[in-house]
Amino acid sequence: MTTQTVIRFEPRGAAKEAFARTDPELLLSGAAGTGKSVGALYKVFFACLMTPRVRALIVRKTHASLTASTLVTFREKIAAEAIEHGYVRWYGGSGSEPASFKFRNGSVVVVGGLDRATRLLSTEYDLCFIDEAIECTEEDIDTIVTRLRNGRLSYQQLIMATNPGPPTHHLKIRADEGRAVMLYSKHEDNPRMHDGTEWTEYGRDYLTRLESLTGARYHRMRWGKWVANEGIIYEGWDPSVHVVDRFVVPDDWTRYWTVDFGYVNAFVCQMWAEDPDGRLFMYREHYSTKKTVDEMAEAILETVTKPNPDFVAPRDGSHVPAHRKRGEWTEPMPRLILADHDAEGRAVLERELGRSTRAAKKAVLDGIQAVQQRMKVASDGRPRLFLLRDSRVARDQELADAKKPTSTEEEIPGYVWDVGAGKNPKEQPLKDGDHGCDAMRYLVLHRDPRNKPSIRVMK
Repeated sequence: MTTQTVIRFEPRGAAKEAFARTDPELLLSGAAGTGKSVGALYKVFFACLMTPRVRALIVRKTHASLTASTLVTFREKIAAEAIEHGYVRWYGGSGSEPASFKFRNGSVVVVGGLDRATRLLSTEYDLCFIDEAIECTEEDIDTIVTRLRNGRLSYQQLIMATNPGPPTHHLKIRADEGRAVMLYSKHEDNPRMHDGTEWTEYGRDYLTRLESLTGARYHRMRWGKWVANEGIIYEGWDPSVHVVDRFVVPDDWTRYWTVDFGYVNAFVCQMWAEDPDGRLFMYREHYSTKKTVDEMAEAILETVTKPNPDFVAPRDGSHVPAHRKRGEWTEPMPRLILADHDAEGRAVLERELGRSTRAAKKAVLDGIQAVQQRMKVASDGRPRLFLLRDSRVARDQELADAKKPTSTEEEIPGYVWDVGAGKNPKEQPLKDGDHGCDAMRYLVLHRDPRNKPSIRVMK
């Protein structure tokens, strides 16, 4: 008796149109949660399943972001039944061949991050899907296009999925110039959100979270509009310039930590290194909600020290500061820990870390001006402030579900002036999703003190 496996997917809206189109480049753009990525992944999956020896590529900007999201979706939702029945198997990769899903008919879906692109782009493909394409540079995309020439399908295609950004972004311009076909997806396209007649319970809850957003983030995530932030503070911010690939930070670079306390709002601890020319590099970031200071201190120490093999917990269950549970440091200690002016928070942090802190300078406008100055490209062609890619230690899922920033890198594009009724432009920032920006400002103002008198806004 022959056993058959039936795999069903009923695309709607933009996803349905994407299945029918053979244009060289498709850009699926829309609000958060509209099913863009799932639709694109199913197209790649069915193309490989139905045509022998197809080569497809699924990528994101970084390997870590791919494995944490896109790869999970493909393995657990798209290809789960095919894997279970042996039509598809996972290959973990080797020194000469990248990780991939191998189909019984000879088709292959290669997966990876563009931060590890050497092996990924050393071969040819029929299809490529870039998830969260807004993270990629124009050069990244153009390079992938040159690899679409395997010839097993009657067409070769690049599919990109993204939430919208500013209208000046190179993806929007690419579509406006006709180089890519933009397909707009809506929440009604996602069966989990809308059953075809009315909103599901999950859909109503999800939309309620999106309705709580403000400014450009609301228009992008709720309605899928390509709009700019009004009154953006760091106009010179450019992820292709200021976000750099990870590297081993030399031990002789001076280290600084900055802390902005929070519980309902994010607790942020940034770890920075200063190179011999005075450039600042943020190489690690703790960004979490709903955790106490002592819990955060323990998490912080876990990233910079080894466990203490001689530690024995007290029998009476009394509290032991986190630093006493830890052994030797695995990286240089910070020269200075700059912290928000929360006296109780500082006291707990000092007790748990076993290190002193210093209250940060909190002249907001001076700090903003100092950061703006560091973001400018200097005479050597480089700015004086960088964030290392994937610096965030762990993703706060509650923040992610609420479509709020989960790192300083995500905060910066939405860090805007408060231009509410009766407010003077460029007088003070809007207090919304700014805790990483505050922590960054503390260090820059410490390293680049402003000597000229100015109007000061204290926070």
